Amino acid sequence: MTPLKHIRNFCIIAHIDHGKSTLADRMLELTASIDKRDMMDQVLDDMDLERERGITIKAHPVTMSFVSEDGNTYQFNLIDTPGHVDFTYEVTRSLAACEGAILVVDAAQGVEAQTVANTLLANHQDLEIIPVLNKIDLPNADTDSVIKQIEDILAIPAEDAHQISAKTGAGVGAIFESVVKHIPPPIGKEKGTRALVFDSHYDPFRGVISYVRIVDGSLEKGSKIRMLSTNMTYEIKEVGTFNPKPTVVDRLSPGEVGYLIANIKQAAEIKVGDTITRTDDPADDPLPGFKEVQPMVFSGIYPVEASDYEKLKASIDKLALNDSSFGFMPETSAALGFGFRCGFLGLLHMEIIQERLRREYEVDIISTYPGVVYQVYLTDGGHIEIDNPIHLPEPQRIEHIEEPFIKSHIICHNEHIGDIMSLIRDRRGEITKTESMDTYRLMLTCQLPLNEIVIDFYDKLKSMTHGYASMDYEYEGYETSDLVKMDILVNGEPVDPFACIVHRSKAEPRGRQICKTLVDLIPKQQFSIPLQAAIGQKIIARETIRAYRKDVTAKCYGGDISRKRKLLERQKEGKKRMKQVGKVSIPQEAFMNVLKQSND
Repeated sequence: MTPLKHIRNFCIIAHIDHGKSTLADRMLELTASIDKRDMMDQVLDDMDLERERGITIKAHPVTMSFVSEDGNTYQFNLIDTPGHVDFTYEVTRSLAACEGAILVVDAAQGVEAQTVANTLLANHQDLEIIPVLNKIDLPNADTDSVIKQIEDILAIPAEDAHQISAKTGAGVGAIFESVVKHIPPPIGKEKGTRALVFDSHYDPFRGVISYVRIVDGSLEKGSKIRMLSTNMTYEIKEVGTFNPKPTVVDRLSPGEVGYLIANIKQAAEIKVGDTITRTDDPADDPLPGFKEVQPMVFSGIYPVEASDYEKLKASIDKLALNDSSFGFMPETSAALGFGFRCGFLGLLHMEIIQERLRREYEVDIISTYPGVVYQVYLTDGGHIEIDNPIHLPEPQRIEHIEEPFIKSHIICHNEHIGDIMSLIRDRRGEITKTESMDTYRLMLTCQLPLNEIVIDFYDKLKSMTHGYASMDYEYEGYETSDLVKMDILVNGEPVDPFACIVHRSKAEPRGRQICKTLVDLIPKQQFSIPLQAAIGQKIIARETIRAYRKDVTAKCYGGDISRKRKLLERQKEGKKRMKQVGKVSIPQEAFMNVLKQSND
């Protein structure tokens, strides 16, 4: 059992691609926590998706042993965290299990938007922050300028900041001594067992595996435990630590980070942020849990084959256990069948969840156009929340609609400010503050409707600044907007999956785009098919799918023109009757193609 004073719990925080996972690799090497034959780049990023994209999606804990200059052996519990704005919740969960944080800043790129956001999160948790300048081996590294940015923007003393290269390992060893000196040891009691669940995942052979930080007391094999939120009891089958692979130990003591396997078979039985206590050494008060996460972006997920519905349901259940910021509920669509309405923290989060369903669970899925939650105030004084356009009441019953707005910080080079301001105005945004960070970079603070940034705002921002701009955002509140429901009518009948809530000024171009797309996707019939975009009773865009035309006059060779006219009139009458009773069947491919184009 390691004494509390020799334990250090810390995490690594940084902007995306500033070298968090590479620094964790060097730390594992220097403490000999992993065999050289098992070593590879981004060793803690165990998902194929993480390696392909070069990003961290899930927080990864690991336990290391370090012999300090004072001759003592310390247990380091490190949690590597994501950097993208959509995975901020993963960062907050990691911070709650730590006493300190290593803040990594790229010496070539300087302080970025997510650097600011993660530092604020660490300050909110009262963590000790150790600043580290990474990539000093790059030819364009400017350490003096970056140190000034850390002090001016983040208000952290940085004159003694560690200057390292996580790639080569230069300077990494000195960080360990700083962790020992500056990060306080955990505080815990031997009695009144309390353990914080900060993550979990589902194993098909062993059930639910929970990642825990022991605060008070201890847990061991055979212990009877109780979940304070659900009051359910279980027996522990195994406890262990991550070195970095799961390693069985006899006991988890106060201050330690590890995992436990109990007889928990259902994914819904355990919640991230819950407190675990022992039945023979109970605690009265739960630990301060995590705040309930509010999804910001909603989208429908349906199986391509209706027979895969049960498989999709089981897969989503298991995935939700591994990602507590992902929410879902059953939904039915006339066009797409049975599926789920899912909530995500952002568009990258949505993309990752869909990709994981396809790869890890081998479910072929189709997703609907992403949207946000709107607050609808009714003329009778009522108030409802809408995340699906088909549930929006009739226009005459609506007093006004409010949509979510975000506060965004965008850091960019001076020469790109004109393009970025145009993009923000085009997305109905407003710039509230402009600050100079140094001689060549600015930080813009702006307000934007969330609905305008969920699709392609980030991609456009990156392309127009050649990848140099960075962006972070936080939810700010709801504001009244001139929003309308736009229906797509096929042969006069509204098609629910194509309906969307848009700002009145954007309705016409959006309607025209969907109608033009459908012209090529819906097969021709014996009668012409009108495709219309409508707001209430008003048609704002129209395209027509021309009818097949059989040449009924082919058998007429010469003679009076009235013979041909008679045949054409008879054909016209037949088409008119057919149009009145005919139904247009929209193929599944049409739904898929429109939704894919909407997401592009």
